[in-house]
Amino acid sequence: MADIIQLLPDSIANQIAAGEVINRPASVVKELLENAVDSGATNIKLIIKDAGKVLIQVVDDGCGMSDTDARLSFERHATSKIRTAQDLSCVRTMGFRGEALSSIAAIAQVELKTRLHSEEHGTRVLIEGSHIKSQEPESCPPGTSFMVKNLFFNVPARRNFLKSNPVEFRHILDEFQRIAIANPDIFFSLHHDGREESHLPEANLRQRLVGIMGTSTNKKLVPLREDTDILRLYGFVGKPEFAKKTRGEQFFFVNNRFIKSSYLNHAVVMAYEDLLPKEAYPLYVIFIDIDPARIDVNIHPTKQEIKFEDERLVYNYLKVAIRHALGRHSIIPTLDFDQEQGITRASNQRPNLWPEQQQNSATFQPATSSSNLQNWQKLFEGLEHPREEMPTSLDETNGPVTIESNWMGQSEIDDGGGGFQKQHREPYQLHSAYIVSPIKSGFLLIDQQAAHERILYEKFLAAMEENLVQTQQELFPRTIELSPADATLLRQILPEVHQLGFDIQEFGQSSFVLHGLPAEFPAGEDVQSMIESLLEQFKRNTDLKLNLRDSLARAMARGASTKRGQALSIPEMQSLIDQLFACVVPFQSPSGRQCFLTFTLEEIEKKLSS
Repeated sequence: MADIIQLLPDSIANQIAAGEVINRPASVVKELLENAVDSGATNIKLIIKDAGKVLIQVVDDGCGMSDTDARLSFERHATSKIRTAQDLSCVRTMGFRGEALSSIAAIAQVELKTRLHSEEHGTRVLIEGSHIKSQEPESCPPGTSFMVKNLFFNVPARRNFLKSNPVEFRHILDEFQRIAIANPDIFFSLHHDGREESHLPEANLRQRLVGIMGTSTNKKLVPLREDTDILRLYGFVGKPEFAKKTRGEQFFFVNNRFIKSSYLNHAVVMAYEDLLPKEAYPLYVIFIDIDPARIDVNIHPTKQEIKFEDERLVYNYLKVAIRHALGRHSIIPTLDFDQEQGITRASNQRPNLWPEQQQNSATFQPATSSSNLQNWQKLFEGLEHPREEMPTSLDETNGPVTIESNWMGQSEIDDGGGGFQKQHREPYQLHSAYIVSPIKSGFLLIDQQAAHERILYEKFLAAMEENLVQTQQELFPRTIELSPADATLLRQILPEVHQLGFDIQEFGQSSFVLHGLPAEFPAGEDVQSMIESLLEQFKRNTDLKLNLRDSLARAMARGASTKRGQALSIPEMQSLIDQLFACVVPFQSPSGRQCFLTFTLEEIEKKLSS
């Protein structure tokens, strides 16, 4: 039998390797920026066109390369960072694998201009699909300029998998910001389609964070610093009252390298235990300096996963350091033992008992059957006439005819003693989160938030398609401050946001002016949080390749829906039920959560008799 195993040509091998290292334009940005940092640059400029699909260029004033190094840098596993296997245990540079440039050159058209500071002339190299087209002397400034054009030009399948320009640019911005945060002593600028999106002069860490996340960030930051024999922790964590419903502003850096770690994130969450509301996420930018011999960064080509020699020790140090930082800045309440004793003495006098409790405590008597019946009747008092505490916010006039008449008709309950003779026909709220609605065969348990999300989602989607969303103008315009990343995204989707009923106009680099809100927008809702939530929902849904209108309708429905814990009047509950069952898909919320469950009398009987 003839031999069938053969070595692949370098061009094919590089394309295969590129699949692990380069999967989108942001991957190219990450690798080129890291190389610029490793070169000792003090000024780094990133230029992007068409979200990186047409052009990615990084210009730095670093050490530059010689003629030979410029050519050799595109070979596989060619690197200046390590020499021996032992060097892997003490890596402190961002790159070291020697795969990035060869992978980029395999799937793009690359132009490299570089010059050593000690030389009068530099070198220009043109490479396309791993093939060197030319190399010649070039007059250029000291440092290096990498220009990557037409990414994935020879891998059309990979190019077709790229997302929309807003999504791809958001990933580029994420990589740019991570490297800029890790290196505040370097000047960074970002230009997209001829517009300067970010200008970050040399600064300290706090100033760099303010430059990236916006001026309002300064008041949110709590300094963090702990030095131990094993590691050094420093950076900032956010005050609990500024926690958001999104995870965006959370960064871990180990030896200045950005990493992702759900384990360390759990340590942060535990440090904030009892300080944050449910589903709220704190801001944190935490640096961990540790002996490179105690970690392994050679886990994945992206180098964003790290193994620690003792992960549990790092977890505990991190948790304690955050608690100390919050405590030092009076975020965590301290115990006042004198006050505690006063509370104990007061509790011994039992001043907080209700009058009924005080009376019962003085004249306690064993319960009788008649008193038990009275107590049960008291427990159910008011269910026939629930309190109407809130004005109706749902649209009752446009809803369909009530479906209550089709569900009712079961015989009245009679306990024999006349205690429960009135049939309970109206819906009522359970724990300010669920609506119980009797039907002929049993009852429905409705998730009020999921149901309202479904109603609003279909309403917003239909309104956008027909351009019928109404806007309620604000008496006094409001200014909204966003991070540069969110501001860039909002600018790109402003036309669709206007279709949702928001009247928002640009006002400066990262500021917007709000002139009007959708008519359905709930009174008292935090507009800033709503916009941030809308952007976050949009980011998540566009990754699923949902169309823009659908994604925004989902985001708006989630932000404007009735939340758990919100009390509803009987008309509000009935209107919500009517509108839910008039929806095209009443069974699930846009996110896939069930809107209601049905419990039959037969099922209840089986449960009670088992």
